[in-house]
Amino acid sequence: MTEDGQGRGLGAELVTIGAFARLSRLSAKALRRYDELGLLPPALVDPVNGYRYYDPAQVRAARLVAWLRRIGMPLARIREVIALESGAAAAAIRAYWARVEAETAARRDLAAFLIDQLSTEDVMTSVGTLGIRYAARTDTGAVRETNQDAVYAGARLLAVADGFGVSGAGASTAAIEALKPFAPGAVPAAELLNTLHDAAERVALAVREAVAGSEGGGAPQESGTTLTAMMWTGSRLGLVHIGDSRAYLLRGGELFRITHDHSVVQSMIDDGSLTEEEAFSHPQRAMLLKALSGDGPYGGPDVDVRDALPGDRYLLCSDGLSAVVDGGDLARVLAGADGPATAVGALIELAEAAGAPDNVACAVADVVEL
Repeated sequence: MTEDGQGRGLGAELVTIGAFARLSRLSAKALRRYDELGLLPPALVDPVNGYRYYDPAQVRAARLVAWLRRIGMPLARIREVIALESGAAAAAIRAYWARVEAETAARRDLAAFLIDQLSTEDVMTSVGTLGIRYAARTDTGAVRETNQDAVYAGARLLAVADGFGVSGAGASTAAIEALKPFAPGAVPAAELLNTLHDAAERVALAVREAVAGSEGGGAPQESGTTLTAMMWTGSRLGLVHIGDSRAYLLRGGELFRITHDHSVVQSMIDDGSLTEEEAFSHPQRAMLLKALSGDGPYGGPDVDVRDALPGDRYLLCSDGLSAVVDGGDLARVLAGADGPATAVGALIELAEAAGAPDNVACAVADVVEL
């Protein structure tokens, strides 16, 4: 047996790329590609002819790569997973698949919505006799010296943005201001989806420009904002969401969260490594996986279209409220308030009673018959 320049034993146990392809159930072409990417390098590359030789001990990692590719995991993510110990790798795969299932569910709902619209030939959204009544408020809180939250409520748009970093206040304001021109009237369902996507792109650009043009220095990705917004069309609500601000729906006395947090803690809940109760006080609760930043949106926002019913009450809020007030108290206050303004005031008081360690922003809207 000889040794290569890195001290690895080389000998008869190494196999050619063709033999290793049969053992690993990967094609030679795939193996060459994974070598180029640094994902699955061979044990030895002949310096004269460039032939690749593999150690049969690499079969387990190679087969794991093959299975992960079959579930659609991106190569960059696979590289991270195969470098982990077994327990951590299993947790990473659970987290990935939980995210896939959540995104698939969102696409399924969207497909069902479009099928319903096209099947009934309901190509226009009618204003009908529905409208919204609304109120919004933001508060600095008991600890922070400045307020980086921004909120807006109007006849066609509800929005909450939670800024972060030295340019956070400018980023959150820019996000909401960029949305206002897109707030639609009565539009076809398919056009509403296009409007939401166009609005999300314009918002991302506005945030980048706001961060780039601000003073204070720092890397662009260190400043930005979350955004949760609803556009009212007359009988439907279009939703744009990125980050950990939230939207809730109170319907029939029951409170539903209709957004999914883009955060480290939420990913841990999704993969089963953390309970909702544990997440409420987790030290990494505010760590985001997706947001609008000076570098633009990473991962892109969620968009959705929802039918509205008379009697629906919607709440949009920053995590300055949701991180300190549990769902039961939110439901109680929303169900008991006699109007949006009363609800907003009571929700801010709840946050203050819990210590208000962060800025608080919330908007409440009621769907009513006109």
